[in-house]
Amino acid sequence: MGAMSVRTPSSKPSDSSEAPHRAGFACFVGRPNAGKSTLTNALVGQKVAITANQPQTTRHTVRGIVHRPDAQLILVDTPGLHKPRTLLGQRLNDIVRTTWAEVDVIGFCLPANEKLGPGDRFIAKELASIKKTPKIVIVTKTDLVDSKTLAEQLIAIDQLGKELGFEWAEIVPVSAVADQQVDLLADLLIPLLPEGPALYPEGDLTDEPEQVMIAELIREAALEGVRDELPHSIAVVVEEMLPREDRPADKPLLDIHAFVYIERPSQKGIIIGPKGARLKQVGIKSRKQIEALLGTPVFLDLHVKVAKDWQRDPRQLRKLGF
Repeated sequence: MGAMSVRTPSSKPSDSSEAPHRAGFACFVGRPNAGKSTLTNALVGQKVAITANQPQTTRHTVRGIVHRPDAQLILVDTPGLHKPRTLLGQRLNDIVRTTWAEVDVIGFCLPANEKLGPGDRFIAKELASIKKTPKIVIVTKTDLVDSKTLAEQLIAIDQLGKELGFEWAEIVPVSAVADQQVDLLADLLIPLLPEGPALYPEGDLTDEPEQVMIAELIREAALEGVRDELPHSIAVVVEEMLPREDRPADKPLLDIHAFVYIERPSQKGIIIGPKGARLKQVGIKSRKQIEALLGTPVFLDLHVKVAKDWQRDPRQLRKLGF
């Protein structure tokens, strides 16, 4: 396998008590189902957080902060990178590239249980063009594969870097679900951060990020009045939140696209109601609360989807953020 460096628990960097304090920013990239948010939660050690008062050092949404005695690792969000079909897509991609150039380290999440696809190659190619920022590959969901499959994936990832003419700083297999190697990942990210004091106070984590809070508001509204019929079989996922284009600065509008997932087709009618009346009420009610939460006008686009027996399906559960 040549000079490829894959970290396993035994090769943990040695602790030096004299090490200077480090602080800096990392972002995780990868296709939508690559396990980024589960990983963030596992690293931060609680459901992820955003900070109430952003310091001037970042224009990005902070998804969580890993506080350590010798370091502070701040995980920031980037919108997904995709082949742009619209001007807005192009603009989002520009934001992504700027963010990648500004953070101290990029973690490229690739699930162990899926072969590298065109989407992964597209992201890797973009990463290759960001010269200065060190790039770590995080092979996620290792609990779902055997060691042979994992080894093949590691070789393919190493190869991908060589094809694109650069070296991954590290390749780290982790399982956030089984809590394997998550601490090791933090140990490897921290030395790549610049020396400096903490950028946020120790306890500075308000509760959950906007998207989680918004999903919760929609779920509450959707359950109102049907709790007995559908006590736990509703999950809500906010797919995306985007500022509407071509709006004057003083009249912004935020488009929020969300899916209400239910387990069985028979529950669809209960949620939607006669002629869609119930879903409309759910939309009106939750939109008012979301606007109050964010302090900005919102267009809420709600869709009901059946995710068969999602509570019993680990893949669906991960997708729905559990």
